[in-house]
Amino acid sequence: MILNAKIGLKKNIVEIICLLYLLLFVYAATNKALDFEKFQVELGQSPLLSAFADWISWTVLIVEFLIVFFLLISKSRMKALYAGFCLMAMFTAYIFIMLNYSSFLPCSCGGILEKMSWQQHLLFNVFFLITGGIALSLQNSFVKDKSNFIKFYNIKLALVAVANSVIVLILFLSSEQIMQRQNPFIRRYPHHPITLKHTVDLKYNSYYFAGSGNSEVYLGNSTVPLYLLSIDFKLQQQKIHVKLDRDSFTFKSIRLAVRPPFFYVIDGKTRVIFRGHISDWKARLQKPKSPYFNIAIPIDSSTIAFRGISNNTNILGFFTTGEKAKTNMAPQLLQKQIDGIFDTDGMLHYSTELKRIVYIYSYRNEYIVADQNGVLDYRGNTIDTVSHAQIKVAYLKNKTERTMGIPTISVNAASSICGHLLFVNSNVPGRYEKRKVWDQASVIDVYDLNKKTYLFSFHIYGIDGKKNRNFLVTPDYIYALIDTKLVMYKINNKLKKEIKNIPE
Repeated sequence: MILNAKIGLKKNIVEIICLLYLLLFVYAATNKALDFEKFQVELGQSPLLSAFADWISWTVLIVEFLIVFFLLISKSRMKALYAGFCLMAMFTAYIFIMLNYSSFLPCSCGGILEKMSWQQHLLFNVFFLITGGIALSLQNSFVKDKSNFIKFYNIKLALVAVANSVIVLILFLSSEQIMQRQNPFIRRYPHHPITLKHTVDLKYNSYYFAGSGNSEVYLGNSTVPLYLLSIDFKLQQQKIHVKLDRDSFTFKSIRLAVRPPFFYVIDGKTRVIFRGHISDWKARLQKPKSPYFNIAIPIDSSTIAFRGISNNTNILGFFTTGEKAKTNMAPQLLQKQIDGIFDTDGMLHYSTELKRIVYIYSYRNEYIVADQNGVLDYRGNTIDTVSHAQIKVAYLKNKTERTMGIPTISVNAASSICGHLLFVNSNVPGRYEKRKVWDQASVIDVYDLNKKTYLFSFHIYGIDGKKNRNFLVTPDYIYALIDTKLVMYKINNKLKKEIKNIPE
């Protein structure tokens, strides 16, 4: 009698666990099916499974529905429970690896499960893994002469759980290899790397970033060339009038650059460089005259890196003022694909941490890292697949002038450097990315220049239909210019650790 009661209790426990598994997989599979696109997108952004998101998303959905179907049939219930146990082992291993070895944590669950933290989700999965193992063990305890069989079966269950975990680990390592080397162009979006803090209406859309330092960001204005606007993290503003040691000077294309403790007034068409100290905002003309250039950035108190034109082709160089004045050209850095001007157009930066210049092409997926003598360190690639500039060049006036034809594909719209990290505003959507989001936001891709790898991406959302036109990254904040607005974002812990190179 007691034996029968024990057997009945065990059967009831098995039935209850089967019912729990049935409810779990009905709920999970239905949520995935109702918004399969979202499930596939988020799975595609997983650092473990990015490269396999296509077939894994379909496989998981189909397997979950098959488990539900066979759990409903009494003859196949235990086989379905066994399959569910294996799947839960894989899910548990996935979450464990994500928590301990992933650079960020996306989510590919729906409904109530999406509200759980990853730690809670791990405990949730461990619970179902243990209960599934208990049910399978109890079910096999009904056989006669069972002592050795049950012991062997429990070991087998443990080995099956380990084997499924190893499969997930292999997928993780394979996915990382494919992501870094075979470039399937799948972005990864961590949760909230930045948080919107403030928006300031500057009234005009003619402002540009001149630099940052001392907890302030400096904005130049192309319509009032010798004025700066400084804004600190508390949004306190100060208008600065830059004074020159010349009463009158004819400028053609003036830009201000601030790299504390110095600031610069630069005009490549007039071939002049003024330098001053931010303590008094008075600038002196530097001698001798510089070469002609169209963009330039200060490297130190006496040296600028610049891009000029030689033999109808863009070229990078370095110019030093003062008694040891010299010009050092680096024609090997920029590589011509079509015309040498439009196809090599791009953005020039300098990293004080790395003591390197970084040049990002606008129309191809490449950037250049070189030292202060113009010696190439390496050529890196952004994650998109546009390796050749897709532009058309039209020639006018007997081929003495050229202009950009349309349509053109601009790959990299804007960029910024902070320490060893390169931030790129990409114009090219990746796989699993919704067009609706791209219409509303600008995507910023983050690269580690030391490791030569892509890290992750995040969005800067537009305002009133206007999107980001330029941005500046500092160790604590990201500033974006959106139409007439200056938008300030606080950098959260994940990104701050990357900037400060703090191990996880």
